Amino acid sequence: MKVSRFHFNMLPVNTYILWDTDSRECAIVDAGCFYPKEEEALSKFIADNRLTVKYLLATHLHFDHCFGNAFVAQKYEIGLSASKDDEFLLQNMSEQCRSFGIPFHGAVQPIGQYICDNDRFRLGNEELTAIAVPGHSPGSMAFYAPESGFVLSGDALFQMSIGRTDLPGGNYHQLIQSIQKKLLTLPDDTIVYAGHGPETEIGIERAENPFL
Repeated sequence: MKVSRFHFNMLPVNTYILWDTDSRECAIVDAGCFYPKEEEALSKFIADNRLTVKYLLATHLHFDHCFGNAFVAQKYEIGLSASKDDEFLLQNMSEQCRSFGIPFHGAVQPIGQYICDNDRFRLGNEELTAIAVPGHSPGSMAFYAPESGFVLSGDALFQMSIGRTDLPGGNYHQLIQSIQKKLLTLPDDTIVYAGHGPETEIGIERAENPFL
């Protein structure tokens, strides 16, 4: 499975397209596109690579990871898949943005399918497994591709850092437990694609991350 990364919006967020080279099926994870040029870049990549959008997935529903959900859902006629435990964040999207001094524009895309721990999402010959990693937000999810050897950690685990827990619903002890029990148990050479910043590896974070 291939992983393509885009840096979108003012924060910036890593938006990922995961795609199977044989079936051309893809999943868009954390559609953070805010500006029209970012929407154009995302749709151009999908068109140029002749991809079929099968899933719109969210690691969590903080505003910066949600800017492009309505655009993607409408353009590709697909529902948003996310955890029910983060649904409350959609109800205060304007307040989330305002607290960071960012104007909110566009529609809030509702959840069309709830994701639960260990749910599977098939792309061609491979599957993504949802892993519940609450703490940064109550409904934070990671997506693990065991055959390709990578995990999308959202804002739970970063290179030499962890997600913040001072936002509504955050819980520091729960986050540490999630990382230790759900992510650090993956194979050492598993590539970690985080919600912000560069990739890393599970073995490196287990050995050197100062927060763990």
